[in-house]
Amino acid sequence: MTLLEVKDLHTHFVKRDLDNRTRVAKALNGVSFSLDQGEVLGLVGETGAGKSLTALSIMGGLPPSARITQGSIRFKEQELVGMPGEKLDEIRGRDITIIVQSPLTSLDPLARIGEQLIRVQQLHQRISREDARQNALEMLRAVQIPDPESRMTAWPHEMSGGMAQRVLMALALVNEPDLLIADEPTTGLDVTVQAQVLDLLLDLMRSRNMATIIITHDLGVVANYCSRVAVMFSGTVVEYGDIDNVIDNPKHPYTQELIDSIPERIAERGYKRVGGAPDLYNLPAGCVFRYRCPRADETCITAPPSVSFGGAHVASCHHLDSIEAPAG
Repeated sequence: MTLLEVKDLHTHFVKRDLDNRTRVAKALNGVSFSLDQGEVLGLVGETGAGKSLTALSIMGGLPPSARITQGSIRFKEQELVGMPGEKLDEIRGRDITIIVQSPLTSLDPLARIGEQLIRVQQLHQRISREDARQNALEMLRAVQIPDPESRMTAWPHEMSGGMAQRVLMALALVNEPDLLIADEPTTGLDVTVQAQVLDLLLDLMRSRNMATIIITHDLGVVANYCSRVAVMFSGTVVEYGDIDNVIDNPKHPYTQELIDSIPERIAERGYKRVGGAPDLYNLPAGCVFRYRCPRADETCITAPPSVSFGGAHVASCHHLDSIEAPAG
């Protein structure tokens, strides 16, 4: 069953420069993907690709300078774009929740851990304080925080980075959402703790049959934890499909670039990336990747076609026939 469907999503930033001229940054340009109940989808791409902005668009948490100009976001057959704020507030925090980056700065520094867990339940459920407290304790145990009774009275500044991230997981899961968005959930954690957090998150997701979007720049995380992947570059999804198809048989040159940028392949091929992302305030016509693409030619000044390779595997490029799968 399709839980979330994002179709042709355009999100733009509007600002005025020093000369009082309006400038528009086309940050998302036709993003489309879907997510089934219990599925794990990876949004992968470099900084500035539009991954976190996609999450904010889904959550209805865009800053005042940003707005959705086109497209649809359907969750459980309800249209979220244009939904009144009060109704959207009922959905986010209960049916859709998010784990954000920087756990130590994301918790309320003026509230104890237990109080924050109780508060988020009473905000979205009709529940007594004692029942909310018991749920909070059970959730802290579920995310493997030792001595949850004493942690209930702890302050956020008393938590390590790894423990703070687990508290954020507890806050996101305590209302039993249908969809969890994890935005770079291991930022700032050491490698060992990263793996522990992601393994725990996946176990909790599976036990609750919960859909999850993992946002990351790390293709290795996507390969290990996701069933499908949307590869993003400059506000567009350039390739989308089942993880095995995309990793083993990439069709878009940017996907190939991401695979080649894995440290093992850098050492193997002597790979170096050339160039950056285009200016969102002055996007080039045609393919947004063409200034970095080794296969670019005159055809790339027009918008690339979206080509299906069977199943859900889709890529947008003029030169798909020339893409070689990575060597074993």
